[in-house]
Amino acid sequence: MENMTNDLIAKAAIDRRMAEIITPVIEDLGYELVRVRLMSGKNTILQIMADRPEGGIEVDDCAKISTAVGATLDVEDPIVDEYALEVSSPGIDRPLTRLKDFENFEGYEAKIETTELIDGRRRFKGQLAGIEGQDVLVNVAEGTIGLQFDWLSDAKLVLTDELIAEMLRQRKAAGALNEDKFDEIETEESDEGED
Repeated sequence: MENMTNDLIAKAAIDRRMAEIITPVIEDLGYELVRVRLMSGKNTILQIMADRPEGGIEVDDCAKISTAVGATLDVEDPIVDEYALEVSSPGIDRPLTRLKDFENFEGYEAKIETTELIDGRRRFKGQLAGIEGQDVLVNVAEGTIGLQFDWLSDAKLVLTDELIAEMLRQRKAAGALNEDKFDEIETEESDEGED
């Protein structure tokens, strides 16, 4: 059961290993892991997407997570190559990686892909209608359908005016007190020149 819920958070075996290492670190700081991907191209990048349980993660939260995760990975050393660590917020058109995301964003439009063909198709776009047990409910043109969570290979919110308005409203509610936090962050360097 446990593996199933992590598929969308961490797809590849190495991603799941990374999730095992960094989830406790992130949760100890009071955040949640939304997604982890180790991207190996010309440069290796470990991308971590995190959020607050109530939403509204800020730049300095990402910096805090980056420092703590970086320190843990230095000890555990699971990545062979040199890599860059990128910590980000999920963004407005965020990936939906946990069953509770489908419940939290009920009423908003989403694009969902499944691993197997379901009624002859793999891609669904519609309004999220909550969850029922392990099923994600989606209102599509033909009516409401239920997709088992473990059938999903990818899911994300669609950028709509309603979604943007809701996110702005949440930010205002959460961030009315800390709008001046951003100024001093841009100057922060990430090299470790102290040794």
